[in-house]
Amino acid sequence: MVKPKIAPSMLSSDFANLASEAERMIRCGADWLHMDIMDGHFVPNLSIGAPVIESLRKHTEAYLDCHLMVTNPLDYVEAFGKAGASGFTFHVEVSKDNWQELVQKIKSKGMKPGVSLKPGTPIEEVYPLLEGENPVEMVLVMTVEPGFGGQKFMPETMDKVSALRKRYPSLDIEVDGGLGPSTIDLAASAGANCIVAGSSVFGAPDPAHVISLLRKSVEGAQIIS
Repeated sequence: MVKPKIAPSMLSSDFANLASEAERMIRCGADWLHMDIMDGHFVPNLSIGAPVIESLRKHTEAYLDCHLMVTNPLDYVEAFGKAGASGFTFHVEVSKDNWQELVQKIKSKGMKPGVSLKPGTPIEEVYPLLEGENPVEMVLVMTVEPGFGGQKFMPETMDKVSALRKRYPSLDIEVDGGLGPSTIDLAASAGANCIVAGSSVFGAPDPAHVISLLRKSVEGAQIIS
C-alpha cells in the first residue's frame, strides 16, 4: 500500500500571507505543500522562484513539493536545494537528453526527484526514468494543461495513472489539476496516492473537511484494490 499524501496547491493561496496560509493548511491535515514554479516560457504564466521557497522555509517544516514548469530545470536545482525545497519535479518533455544528470544532481542536493508529464505526452516516455540506474521517485500526471489553476479535470488522463500503478505498485503517483470532491474517486481508483488540490481546498468553507475527504477516497480505493 502506498501512503496517501494530500498536497494543497499554494498557487490558490493568498500570496500576501503565504506563511500563515501554509500553517493553516498543515493544521487542516495537509501532508505536503505543493509549490508551482513557472518560468513564463515552458508555460505562459509566471509564478514564484527559489527566493519565495527560501522565505517560506523559515516559517514551516512542511514538505515543500516543488513542481518546476520550466524549460531548463537543471539551472534551478542548486538554488532550490539551497532554498529548502523537499521535492523537485521536472517535466519529461524538456529532459529527455539529460534526465540522468538531473536526477543525480537533485538527489545530491537532498531533494526527492520526480518527473511530470503534460496531458498530451504518452506515459511510455517516463518509463526509462523509472527503470534506469538512478530512477525518479515520483511521477506527476498532469490532469489539466499546466500553467494555470482552476481548470477542469481531464478524466482521459486516468489511463496513464492506471498504467503506472499496474507497472509500479509501490510508486508515488501524483495528480494535479481539477481535483476535488467530485473528481477524487476517479483519480484514487485509478491508483493515484498523492493528490494536489488548489481551488477545491482553498475555496472551501471547511478546507480540513475537503482534505479529509480526499484522503479517505485514496485509502478507500486502496482497500478495494
